[in-house]
Amino acid sequence: MKLKFTWILTLCLAFFIQFSFAQEKTVSGIVTSKTDKMTMPGVNVFVQGTTRGIQTDFDGRYAVKAAVGQKIVFSIVGSKTMTVVVGAQNIINIQLEDDNNLLENVIIEGYNVTKTKAKSNVASVTVSSKTIEGRPNASFIQTLQAQVSGLNITSGSGQPGANSQIIIRGTGSINGKVEPLFVIDGIPLDSDNFRSLNPDDIESVSVLKDAGATSIYGNRGANGVIIVTTKKGSFESPLSIKFTSTTGFTTLQKTDYNLMNSQQLLTLERDYGRGRGFSGGTNGGPMTDAEIAAAPNTNWNDYFFRTGISQNQVLSFNAGGKNMTSYTSLGYFDQKGILVDSDLKRFSFRSNVNGKSDNDKFSYSTTTSINFSRRNEPQSVGTGGVNQNYVLGANNSAPYIQPSDYSTPAQLLADYRSSGTLLYTPLFLVDKLATYKNVIDELKGLVNLQGGYKMTKDLSLGSSLSMDYTQQTQYSWQSPNSFNSLLFATAAVANDLERQAFDRRVQISSSSNLSYNHVFAQKHTLNAAAYIEYIKSHINTFAYTQRGLDPKTTSPGAGTGYVLDGPANDRNVPTVGAFKASTGLFSYFASADYDYDSKYGFGATIRRDASSRFASSYRWGTFYSLSGRWNIDKEAFMEGSVFNALKLRGSYGTSGNQEVTVGSFTSLNNTRELYVASTGYNGSQAYVLSQLAAPDLRWEKTAQANIGLDFEVFNSKLSGSFDVYQKKTTDLFVPVPLSAINASGSLNSNYGALENKGVEVTLFYDVLKSNDGFNLSLNFNGAYNKNTILDIAGSTGRIDNGNTVIEEGKTIDEFFLTRYAGVNPANGNLLFLDVNGDLTENPDPLVDRVHTGKSRIPVYQGGFGFNSSYKGFFFNTSFSYSAKVYRIDYDLAGLQNPTNNVGVFNVSSDLLDAWTPTNRNTYIPSLRATNIASDNNSDRYLVDASYIRLRFTTVGYDVPKKNLERTPFKNVRVFGQAENLFTFSKWRGWDAESTRTNDQYQYPTPKIVSVGLQLEF
Repeated sequence: MKLKFTWILTLCLAFFIQFSFAQEKTVSGIVTSKTDKMTMPGVNVFVQGTTRGIQTDFDGRYAVKAAVGQKIVFSIVGSKTMTVVVGAQNIINIQLEDDNNLLENVIIEGYNVTKTKAKSNVASVTVSSKTIEGRPNASFIQTLQAQVSGLNITSGSGQPGANSQIIIRGTGSINGKVEPLFVIDGIPLDSDNFRSLNPDDIESVSVLKDAGATSIYGNRGANGVIIVTTKKGSFESPLSIKFTSTTGFTTLQKTDYNLMNSQQLLTLERDYGRGRGFSGGTNGGPMTDAEIAAAPNTNWNDYFFRTGISQNQVLSFNAGGKNMTSYTSLGYFDQKGILVDSDLKRFSFRSNVNGKSDNDKFSYSTTTSINFSRRNEPQSVGTGGVNQNYVLGANNSAPYIQPSDYSTPAQLLADYRSSGTLLYTPLFLVDKLATYKNVIDELKGLVNLQGGYKMTKDLSLGSSLSMDYTQQTQYSWQSPNSFNSLLFATAAVANDLERQAFDRRVQISSSSNLSYNHVFAQKHTLNAAAYIEYIKSHINTFAYTQRGLDPKTTSPGAGTGYVLDGPANDRNVPTVGAFKASTGLFSYFASADYDYDSKYGFGATIRRDASSRFASSYRWGTFYSLSGRWNIDKEAFMEGSVFNALKLRGSYGTSGNQEVTVGSFTSLNNTRELYVASTGYNGSQAYVLSQLAAPDLRWEKTAQANIGLDFEVFNSKLSGSFDVYQKKTTDLFVPVPLSAINASGSLNSNYGALENKGVEVTLFYDVLKSNDGFNLSLNFNGAYNKNTILDIAGSTGRIDNGNTVIEEGKTIDEFFLTRYAGVNPANGNLLFLDVNGDLTENPDPLVDRVHTGKSRIPVYQGGFGFNSSYKGFFFNTSFSYSAKVYRIDYDLAGLQNPTNNVGVFNVSSDLLDAWTPTNRNTYIPSLRATNIASDNNSDRYLVDASYIRLRFTTVGYDVPKKNLERTPFKNVRVFGQAENLFTFSKWRGWDAESTRTNDQYQYPTPKIVSVGLQLEF
């Protein structure tokens, strides 16, 4: 009996072992798309519960070892994850369905509400990480330029980490905030400072434009909303490690100012009778031709500008189990500016965790971002400070002055005082480079905690708590031995200084919601939600300035070498200052969306806000929106048409702007009458009125109507959208004229209205589409916007801002100037037109100025480009353009002004064509014209700053998967890219793009050429 049992056991064991080995086999197959039947390279294929995994090759093929009964998981971004149980078959071919949550087909409407593109009622655009990551920009905002119709982004400075100006659908305020609200992972940001955010962490950016999308943000949504979503892990996915390294080189864009060389300039000075060419000869007289020919030539552009080297290193980890996912990234960014002594370093850390319970009823997420940046930032850029602005020195310095002419600050001071000339301007700035520092450290933290519980099949409860923390410390230091310290010091006041400043801002936001989602009779779908939100912001600043430093012991930013004040005077008394404020916002709101059979849809939102910025009687405001759509392609009569999708949508709603003056906290005290301590009669201390109260102050309100059409035709090869909108802002915060008996000539109050009307278009066209051949797609977006002032306080209906006006019936900041009519051929003076159109040499700036119909606000703007690929190689471009936008070129005006510049600064060689009795047909007036000052109020230098720019281009190669099979890598990409490579414009300066109407000697936006490598393990 025992022997029989032993034999049976042996046979069972042998059968079990044989069966086990039979389970171990290689499973292979091809993965294709269910939509277009094309093979899919790069699909993640792994055996669940093991470390075995692979990615499909270029032909969509895979092979992986698995046992019968095990599960193989197929996943890729943009498609639904599919799990297959291994059976007896050795070949498993898979068709993956498109994921309706694919970024390109998802509309993010805020507050965690997402809709498929087909079911969205609103005007919004989502940009995926594909066009953001890997680019050598300190801020992700700069990468959005030219990608979204109606989104106007202009960079006012090339300083690494500088802010850009972001306008959606036209300028919606005169004195208030004009930029959109930003929301990152559900955290509303108090400012648009993104220098501390790593762009490679971003998954998508959604731009919400019409009232149907923005009204739910109440008194913060008047200027649009931009929602940023960062990357997260995927459930049941193995660990993926990605490393991206980019190295860039930034260079200065060229100008067309035609600066003179030393020989030209000295000859001109000799002929003009001023400057070194006139009095710098051997005998103190005019220089000889030989002396002029021997003069050195210094390119001050090369001295004050440089080729800046930048690098960006990002390491990220992405993984997920059954109930939890994680995404973690570490980043280091270092960018040297093209202007000397300017740079930005950033260290970034991000951890995003998502989780859920086994029954899927409870879910949670945390997003944590901690970033530190340090930047050296030159001061006084954009000003006429000859001893402060390096850009002025680069543009205007005489080329026959050399850096070697500088020896010591004391010697420079002696030379300057003996000559009394600003010819030494570049040496002033050479000294400043060695004796001045300005460093800003910034710590930025963003934290958001979210949780949700599905109480029933249809009813869910959610809550979130977030914090936006920003801390800045800054020090400015000027050596006691510097030229500026020696020049401006007096017996009563020292001019050397160390200034240290601390700025801390904290915004805490909390919201709770109850949502209901139900499908009735299979065709009726209702989604509704109710919210309560509370936001509290705090600011605390402190700064001091110490004047009087000991040159032996002082050190930049160290707080050492302070000279104590003595009893004789107050020469070294430090100055101190502090500021503290808080604001709050309480809101409750609701939204509802109804869909019938994916054919018709309606949406509504209503929001009630209370803001601490306003007096109690005007604290509450109500905002709402209504939206609808008709998916025409779902109708029976559309069967067989060329349309794959056709949707008509519309919306109308209201939103508000609580920041009625620019800046987060500057509008806090406008509702109250304020007094300050000052000097009164006979030098005694007194209290004087500093601000009249505006107790009826309330937010600016915007009402917007939008009609849009989305379409796809010819098997979706051509797709796009058209939108027409009208946006009216009322209760503008503007100065209302008062009698001077009130101790002020005006009072800021809500009065007036303006309007923005426009058209937007977005087009995509797949010219060629092939799985293993050449692919080419074209894209275009464009926007037209007309800005009009409807109503302004005062009897004249005008606010005069010097060279520009804000006037009823006109565009904001329309130039209001006398008209330049050329050169008088009889005497070389400048000619102008008076208010009646008659020629005059002496226009009256108070009478003869007229409307030019030109403004700094572009009428047309957008972008276009193409994406192409072939067998792993890719080549993509993006152009940006702006049209009917104008600026005054003050830099050129200075270079063409002989009266102020010859003998002191460099000038343009345009002056060589100046009027003379033998050269009467010219556009350059006589060098001795008697009325050159009259063009200060003329349109002579009002320039069309329209441009077309190659904003971005990239070329690269993705190594085929089959070549990586024996390596540890999943993906390998090498690429090169360029930003701002060339610009076509009538603008002669460094950069046609600017945020300002009247600017001079600004930090130019650079060209950036970079190379990069991306590895994924």
